Amino acid sequence: MLDPWLQFALTLVIALVVAIAVTVVVSLVTRLAARRQSWPAGLIRRARNPFRALVVTIATWIAVTVAFPDRDWMPALDQIFTILVIVIAAWLLAALVTFATDVTLGRYRIDVPDNRVARRIRTQALIVRRLSIALIVIMAIGAVLLTFPSVQAFGASVLASAGIASIIAGLAAQSVLANIFAGLQIAFSDWLRVDDVVVVEGEWGRVGEITLSYVVIDLWDDRRLVLPCTYFTTTPFQNWTRQGSELLGSVELDLDWRVSPSRMRTHLETVLAGTDLYDGRASVLQVTEATGGLVRVRILVTAKDAPTLFDLRCIVREAMVSWVQSTMPSALPVQRVMMTEHDPDLTVEPPQTGDEGLFTGSAEAEARASSFTQAIPVVNPDAAAEDQTSKSTETRSETTDRT
Repeated sequence: MLDPWLQFALTLVIALVVAIAVTVVVSLVTRLAARRQSWPAGLIRRARNPFRALVVTIATWIAVTVAFPDRDWMPALDQIFTILVIVIAAWLLAALVTFATDVTLGRYRIDVPDNRVARRIRTQALIVRRLSIALIVIMAIGAVLLTFPSVQAFGASVLASAGIASIIAGLAAQSVLANIFAGLQIAFSDWLRVDDVVVVEGEWGRVGEITLSYVVIDLWDDRRLVLPCTYFTTTPFQNWTRQGSELLGSVELDLDWRVSPSRMRTHLETVLAGTDLYDGRASVLQVTEATGGLVRVRILVTAKDAPTLFDLRCIVREAMVSWVQSTMPSALPVQRVMMTEHDPDLTVEPPQTGDEGLFTGSAEAEARASSFTQAIPVVNPDAAAEDQTSKSTETRSETTDRT
């Protein structure tokens, strides 16, 4: 008969060889099952290490159970291998979840035009990945703790006081739970997605990351604005890519009254025709105000997205300023001041003292006022005083008669 330790070593070697053979066979079968597709490579890359570790651990556990010479160590060894299997199995499940979300994200690209659906799928997939991995880790930790008999006894006492514990935990983690539920609401409500262009807190940027507790906004000047998820469920914000990325922007110029809007409109068409930033949807030049000694010319142009619109507005503004300077210098904004002397013969008319006004002084004014008073009675002060006097007299008379 062989020495017990030598027999155990031989059994362990056989178990490891079988485990390695199983991993090789599974890898070959996975590659052959989908030779014309790309997903097996991603599956092998994500799950290869945890799967090998799990198979080797199970094979070693079997060899220890079958041929380990010292049986007094078996309870401790069984608990150790149980913990290892739980941890490696959680690692494998997390790798499979990551692989599934990678496949989903690979089918929906966001670096292409008209990617609204892809951005929604990406947001939801990333939230589901984080939530699934968090649940797997929590369940693995709980399973590991339950392998200890003392923890099992403690768990019974915890369940007995679950009501009080849940109230205390709920009050302590109120803000955390609110952010988690807000993150889930953001992910599945489809009103905020990764790569959306938004305006929050007066800052313009793009949604770079959405988690279960916070949202990261990549601002236009390479800064990062981090906001809790509850901000987007309780505070209004602007989403410039909710249905599409096309935008309408304005350029405003304050010019002198001698400007020619028709000539500016002709030059605007020339400027837009010479740039690829303009998408051709709309271009309008209007005089929106003519007060304070200046006229305000507003130009509306459209572009395919927010960054393109910003550059287009700058180009149009610069082109129109240069055109006014070179073609119509008389239209440049100026401030006119008229110097006058005091006129001693100036006659000051006395103010009108008539009683006629908007709501009083004539029948038409009284009718106009009645439309605001509606059913409220208008009381004449003199009549009211006489009525009050007569009521007082009658009261004194009744008192005298009774006496």
